[in-house]
Amino acid sequence: MSRGFPILFITATRIGDAVLSSGLIKRLADEIPEARFTIVAGPLAAPLFAHVPNLERIIVFEKSRTGGHWLDLWRQVRGTRWGLVVDLRGSGLSRFLHTRRRAIHQKSPEPIHKVLEAARTLKIEDEPAPPHLFTNPDLEGYADELTRGQGPILALAPAANWVGKTWPVERFSQVAMTLMDRYGPLAGGRLMVLGGPGDEALTRSLKDSAGRRFMDLAGKTDLLTAFACLKRARLFIGNDSGAMHLAAAAGVPTLGLFGPSDERLYAPWGPNARVVRGPRGFAAIKASDPGFTQVICHMMDLPVETVVAAAKDLLKATEGVPHG
Repeated sequence: MSRGFPILFITATRIGDAVLSSGLIKRLADEIPEARFTIVAGPLAAPLFAHVPNLERIIVFEKSRTGGHWLDLWRQVRGTRWGLVVDLRGSGLSRFLHTRRRAIHQKSPEPIHKVLEAARTLKIEDEPAPPHLFTNPDLEGYADELTRGQGPILALAPAANWVGKTWPVERFSQVAMTLMDRYGPLAGGRLMVLGGPGDEALTRSLKDSAGRRFMDLAGKTDLLTAFACLKRARLFIGNDSGAMHLAAAAGVPTLGLFGPSDERLYAPWGPNARVVRGPRGFAAIKASDPGFTQVICHMMDLPVETVVAAAKDLLKATEGVPHG
């Protein structure tokens, strides 16, 4: 490890959780100018941290069938005398490393937002660190190229990691057409669709909503490029997913569609972020599917009209408000 103050930062496997705790890195970078970061993250989340300042190394932490992944990680980091170890997985590994200070995640006994739960790890819950991802000028320039054109951008993310919290794609299409028609608040706008590999079929079904004003980024850009493109959007609408948290972190007005997700923990974070759901709360949906194992959509009671109304309200509330 080079000179400076070496920090080992062990973050989450899932994209959304990694985004929600990402502000801790910025807080540490701001408060410890000599910090040098080694970041441990799962394969999906690891690319989010490519442009962290003073980054020494990213260790991709992938579970092994034999269960030896923690031992393998320990072998990679045991030789360093760390200034600080931040362990957001609450593992036992951090207790066996040479470090001046440890900050180990403890799961909250009561339901609190994941940003606040992460903040408690560093004892900064009175001034929690909002999600923050670092980019660089080249990446921002590429995002400018991808989003070049006239008219406001409506960003949609119609996918999720489970069918239970995936709002029907045809309803996304109806929302887009309503907001972007000649009398809508985003008249003359463009439609940007985001998603990961395998989501291409969902995005193709939305192309008719925008015609030539369609930007298909699903499966075609990495996470940080998608994040940079989202900074240029006027509004984001999507299911509870990693893309939703990327949008909120980018500062774009974000409308998260919730059903079998607990917004107390996972609502998009920020002053321009909102949650909308159907008539059933999280507890009622959980009572109908306690283990969330049913292969059914729990979002069918969320009407298009409710989402359109919430989108219009959010657009009005953020008119003239800088973001990105």
